[in-house]
Amino acid sequence: MARLATLFLCGCWLVLLSIGLARAQTPDAGPGVAVPNAPGLASPPLPPPASPQPAAPKARQLSRPRILKLEAEPGGQALVRRLHPRTTVPDSLTALRTVRELVLALQADAYLTASADEMRWGRDTVRVRLYVGEQFQWAYLHNGNLGDGLLTRAGYREKFFRRTPWHPADWAALQERVLTEAENQGYPFATIGIDSLRMSGRDIAGRVVLKRGPAVYFDSLQIVGTSKTKKRFLTKYLQLMPGQPYSQQRVVAAAALLRQLPYVRLRAEPEVRFAKNRARVYLLLDERPSNQFDAIVGLLPNTNGASGVQFTGDVTINLRNLRGGGKQVGLQWRKTDAISQLLDASYLHPNIFGTPLEVGATFNLYKQTGNYLTIRPRLQVSYPTARAGRLTFFAEQRSSRLLLDSAAYANLGTLPNYLDSEYNSYGLGYSRADLDDLYFPHRGLFVSAQGGVGTKTIRRNASISEALYDGLALRSTQYSFSGRAERYWALGRQGVLLVRARGEGLFNQQFFLNDLFRLGGLNSLRGFQENQFYTNAYGVGTIELRQFTGPEGYVFVFADQALLQAYNFTTTQLSTHTLDSPTGLGAGLSFRTAAGLFQFVYSVGRSEFLNTGFSLSNSKIHFGLTSRF
Repeated sequence: MARLATLFLCGCWLVLLSIGLARAQTPDAGPGVAVPNAPGLASPPLPPPASPQPAAPKARQLSRPRILKLEAEPGGQALVRRLHPRTTVPDSLTALRTVRELVLALQADAYLTASADEMRWGRDTVRVRLYVGEQFQWAYLHNGNLGDGLLTRAGYREKFFRRTPWHPADWAALQERVLTEAENQGYPFATIGIDSLRMSGRDIAGRVVLKRGPAVYFDSLQIVGTSKTKKRFLTKYLQLMPGQPYSQQRVVAAAALLRQLPYVRLRAEPEVRFAKNRARVYLLLDERPSNQFDAIVGLLPNTNGASGVQFTGDVTINLRNLRGGGKQVGLQWRKTDAISQLLDASYLHPNIFGTPLEVGATFNLYKQTGNYLTIRPRLQVSYPTARAGRLTFFAEQRSSRLLLDSAAYANLGTLPNYLDSEYNSYGLGYSRADLDDLYFPHRGLFVSAQGGVGTKTIRRNASISEALYDGLALRSTQYSFSGRAERYWALGRQGVLLVRARGEGLFNQQFFLNDLFRLGGLNSLRGFQENQFYTNAYGVGTIELRQFTGPEGYVFVFADQALLQAYNFTTTQLSTHTLDSPTGLGAGLSFRTAAGLFQFVYSVGRSEFLNTGFSLSNSKIHFGLTSRF
């Protein structure tokens, strides 16, 4: 910015000097009167000193409001009125500031010789005589030694600088864009200016000239701190390859990319040191515990009519940054109720074949004892960026098969609620995180969305009569989508307000229970049992107020409001569904212990579909321990 300001001031003084040589001098009008071609940035004359006060002490008087009366030549009076200056000012200092801002506004509108020639101070008024002058304009601005590609990327068009007003802000913006392009092409010490400056009346002409300076190339990365992440991985992840032309944009983007990694803590912005046409980037990184072990136990009342409670469980293991190379492995097992189990496994490999691409694989297994088993493998390729977020392409297969004995289907008169099926899909996903902290955010935004399309195939089961499949579309096109958005606001020093919206949708001609989404529980809709709702489309809105008691501890209250198409799975046919809007309310706390992060959540729920209201007898309690190492 300093070089831009210097160039701009030099250009202005050249313009004013040329005008001063071409224009006749105005005779002196007495003390406190400036000639019209005086530098417009000069401060207006100060008000005259107050008359001497009598010796006797008097009470101090407050500043008196004054009426500001502006005078200008006939051609400039209308322009001054268009700027809507203040007509009444509370004191003399505000009057000076108002006049100065008015002069600067005129000069910014290409009236470069605008000035305040005279200020007469009265008891209740301030009279100001303004000189507006003529509006200067570009005659032309030709390309000097810049390549056409550089000027085009900087947004230069010759028509923008031909017979158009000479706005200083436009010229400064062009300089900034050209220098930015030069900095990103290996010339961080480039300077820009106007050569062959010509003036004819109020027309200004010249050529834009760039002095590139020495070419600079990236040298290497240096890690300062306790981070165990390998330099080789970070070089490829940040795309700061040795020998490539220096790019300021990549250096700035490095900080945003590093904040997306859960296993490092960025202490300060990256630093760059230049020597012998080389740029060495220093990263101030500390190791952050990110390997995770969670064990959550839930207590729920029995749903089969028996007394007592039933236990649910959730065990999660995540290993991140294996051997300092950014690889990640995850495993999660969940027992959602007495008959349901879920297994998730994942693997992420960054910088595949030396590129910034990430390759990941996931595997999901859901088993409902005595009914069906569903497996869902997925392969994806992601491209992470600092400014545009993360773009993902995925291919997924979802296969479900029945588990009941063949004798159970022999005498069926209609199709059961579960069928053997397979769904192969392809799709795109997008996510972006602008959070100040990945684990305990106080402010920021997170968004993600994905959509897929594929072919759903219903396979005939040998134990079910073929006649029952008549009229059923065995092959059909199915669409799916999901989205999530979270926004965090800091309230005071320790308060945080979280607003979240998430939803999923599945569109097809026909659904069976093993096709549907399952909703309910601690991770989706609190106040209800795990996977209590079966639905093909839902949306959940959350408002949560957190009060932090320490860096990693807080108490919170929340409200979850959902809207979904609920399916009844107690009937033989999967045709009973209704629109429901369940609500979950609750509170909880989370704090750090020697063994890990302890969390406790108490919640209640209300649903018309389940015919339940807010009741202590239907409340849900979840508590668990998360250990990071």
